[in-house]
Amino acid sequence: MDLLLSWPRPARDWTEALPVGNGRLGAMVFGGAGRTRVQVNDATVWSGTPGGPAAALAGIDAGPDRLAEVREAVFAKDFRRAEDLLMAFEGPYSQEFLPYVDLWLTLPEGVSHGHTLDLDNGVVTERLTIDGHDVERTTWVSRPAQVLCVSVTSTDVGVDITTPLREVCWDGLDLGIEIPVDGAPRHEPQVEQPLRYGTTAGYDPFGAVAVRVARDRTRTLVVLASSTSAHDAWTGARPRTRAEHHRRAADLAEQAVAAGADALRRGHEADLRPLLGACRLRIGGRRGGTHDVAELLSGDDEQLTATVLFQYGRYLLASASRPGAPPANLQGIWNDDPRPAWSSNYTLNINTQMNYWAAEPTGLGECHRPLFDLLGKLAVTGADVARELYGARGWVTHHNTDPWGWALPVGMGHGNPSWAIWPMGGAWLVQHAWEHYDFTRDHAFLASTAWPLLRGCAEFCLDWLVERDGHLDTCPSTSPENLFRSGTGTKESLTYSSTMDASLIRAVFGRSLAAAAALGVDDPLCAEIAAALPRLRPLPVLPDGRLGEWAEDLPEEDPLHRHLSPLVAVHPLGEIGLSTPGGLAAAAERTLDRRGPGAMGWSWAWKIALRARLGDGETARSLLREATRPVTGDRHRDAPVDGSEWGGLLPNLFSTHPPFQIDGNLGFPAGIAELLVQSQSGTIVLLPALPAAWPDGELRGLRCRGGVTVDLVWRDGEPDTVRVKRTSGDPREPVHVRFRCAATELRLDTGESTVLKGL
Repeated sequence: MDLLLSWPRPARDWTEALPVGNGRLGAMVFGGAGRTRVQVNDATVWSGTPGGPAAALAGIDAGPDRLAEVREAVFAKDFRRAEDLLMAFEGPYSQEFLPYVDLWLTLPEGVSHGHTLDLDNGVVTERLTIDGHDVERTTWVSRPAQVLCVSVTSTDVGVDITTPLREVCWDGLDLGIEIPVDGAPRHEPQVEQPLRYGTTAGYDPFGAVAVRVARDRTRTLVVLASSTSAHDAWTGARPRTRAEHHRRAADLAEQAVAAGADALRRGHEADLRPLLGACRLRIGGRRGGTHDVAELLSGDDEQLTATVLFQYGRYLLASASRPGAPPANLQGIWNDDPRPAWSSNYTLNINTQMNYWAAEPTGLGECHRPLFDLLGKLAVTGADVARELYGARGWVTHHNTDPWGWALPVGMGHGNPSWAIWPMGGAWLVQHAWEHYDFTRDHAFLASTAWPLLRGCAEFCLDWLVERDGHLDTCPSTSPENLFRSGTGTKESLTYSSTMDASLIRAVFGRSLAAAAALGVDDPLCAEIAAALPRLRPLPVLPDGRLGEWAEDLPEEDPLHRHLSPLVAVHPLGEIGLSTPGGLAAAAERTLDRRGPGAMGWSWAWKIALRARLGDGETARSLLREATRPVTGDRHRDAPVDGSEWGGLLPNLFSTHPPFQIDGNLGFPAGIAELLVQSQSGTIVLLPALPAAWPDGELRGLRCRGGVTVDLVWRDGEPDTVRVKRTSGDPREPVHVRFRCAATELRLDTGESTVLKGL
C-alpha cells in the first residue's frame, strides 16, 4: 500500500504547496478551484554564464606572495593585518537559482476536498466538486517524457503562463525568456541591482517554455516542457539558437500530449517507483495508507512521523536530483523568489554534502551522480584558482559554488573569513565520490571519476600544508562558521589547523591511498601522501576532555554554535568511532554535549547522525522530536542565522529555520538510517543506536559499504530476521555482521543472500 500525505485544503501560499519533480523540472502545486497556480522551476535556470568563474578569477589581485604574508601574520597573531590581506582573495558572489514560470489553471468555482501527495509514485491528487460534479486533478513531472503533466477530469479548463523573469517573445502558450547574467544574494545590501540581464560572447542566456493542451470528451491534459541554454552548457551539448530552443520545447510538449495522460502516467511510475521503492522503512506498525499531515505535526505518533520523514526525504532527493541536470541546491529544485536566501546555491561547509548523505545507504545512488558532474566542473575551474591564488597543484573550491563551477572565495572584499576564506570545500565534497565507490565497489567509477578527483584534491592539500613545529598545518584556517576570542578579547576567525581542516585532509589522504591501492595504481603522488599523512597535526583533546575546535585551546565565541565542524571526523567521515583509540569518541561526545540541542533543520539532522554514530539513540530521538515540530512564529521572515530562534517543519513538511532549506529534509533519512544500521567500520552493525521508543520495525533494501544490502525486521528492540545480500563488490571479501556482542562472518557470491536468525 502506498504512503500518501494529505492536506484538507488548497495551499494559501508557497510554504503550503506540494512539491513534484523529475530532477530537471520542479513544480509546487497549490490546488483549489477557480484560478490556481503551479509554480515551475528548471534546475538549469540560474543567473550567470559559463565564463563567469574565469572572468572573476582574472579580476583578483592576489596570489602566492600575498598568501605568504597572510601566513606570517596569522602565526604572529596579527589578526587585523591577516584579514586585511585576505580580503584581496575574495571575489564576487556565486550565482542564484531562479524561479522560472507560473502555470495558471482555471476551473469554474467549486469546492476542494483536499489533496494528497503519494510518496511512492510522486503524484499529487486533488478532488473537487464543481457544479455538482466530481472532478479529479492529478499532477506529476515525467522524467521519461521530460514534461510537467496535469490531468483533469473536466474539459472546462483554462490555461495561461507567466514568468517573473524577462519575457521576450510569446506565441499562444509558447514563452521565450531571457535569464539574468548576474545576480547577488539578498543578504548583500551593497548590490543595488539584484539581477542584471544581457548577453556574453558565445553564450545566450535564454529559455523556452512550451505548453500544450489536449482535450477529449471527459478530460483535459496539460503538459509543459522547457529548453534552456544553461542545460546545453551543463551537459556539454552544442549550443542551440533561440529558435531551436523553442522547437525543442514544442517537440517535447507535442510528443507528450500525443502519448496521452495514461501513457505518461505509466511511464512516470515505471521510472520513479523502482527508485522510491528501493529502500523502505516502517517504524512501529504503520507505513502505507493516507496520513493527515496536521496529525503528523501534532507529534502524537512519533514512530509514524519518523517513518514518513524517512520516505519524504528520499522522495525529495529523487525528485530534485537525477542524472543530466545540476544537483540539488539549498532548496532542492523549488524556489519562487527572484532573490532567494543564500542565493539558493551550493553551500559547501555542510549543506550540499548533507543533501546527499542518504543517497547511497537508502538506495538512491543514481541521484548522487549530478554531484559528481559538479565535482568534475570544479576540478577544472578549481585548478585555475589553486594555481593563480595559491601557487598550488590540483584543484580547490571554497564556501559556495553554482552550476558554472564557481571555485573562488566569495564576499566581495568584506565577507568574514570564518565562512568566506575556507579552501576545504572540495576536500569535503570529494568524500562523496569515495563513498559512492565504497558502497558500490564500482571499479570503473573509481578509475574514471573518484580517483582523478581524489588525486587532484590531494595534490592541492599537499601544497596547502605548511611545516611548523614538526607537524604539517593548514594556514590560514577557519572553523566554519564559528569565531574565537583572542587574548585581547577580540572576535577572530583566522588561525591554523582547525580540527575540521585536519580531519578532512586526513580523510582525503587516506582515501586517495586506498583508491590507488584498489586500482593497482603506481603513482609517485602516493609516496608524497604517505609521507605527509603521519605528520598531520593530531586532533586536540582539551583539558576538560572535549575535542577541540582549533589546534590551540581557544575560547569559542559561541559555545552553542549551530555548526558541528570539529566533529566531521565522527560523521560523515567515520574516522572517529566508539572503538577509536585515544578517547576521541568520548571527547567528541563532550563537544556535542556542549553544543546542546537543536537550532535549525540541518543542524538537527547533523546532531542526530552524530548521536547515532556515538551510540546515543535516546538523545537522537529527542533531537528528531524537536526537529519535527511545526515552526512557530512568522514562517515568511528569515530568522537570525545564529540559531537563537529554532526552526521546525512548514505545513508542507519542508524543513525551515526559517527560511526553508532542504538539507534538513534530506539529512533526516540519513540520521534515521544511522540509528538502525551502520557500516563505516568494516562491519555491518545492527541497531547500533535504536531508541527504546522504537521497539519494533522493518527496514528493507538498506545499502551498506562493500556492496551489501540488508533487510532487517526487529522485535522488542532486537533483530528478528536479517537478510544479507551481496549486490556488488568482491565475493572473496568477507561480510562481517554484528549485533551487540554477537557477530558472524559471511562469504557471499554476487547476487547471493542469506538469512540470519537468532542474533
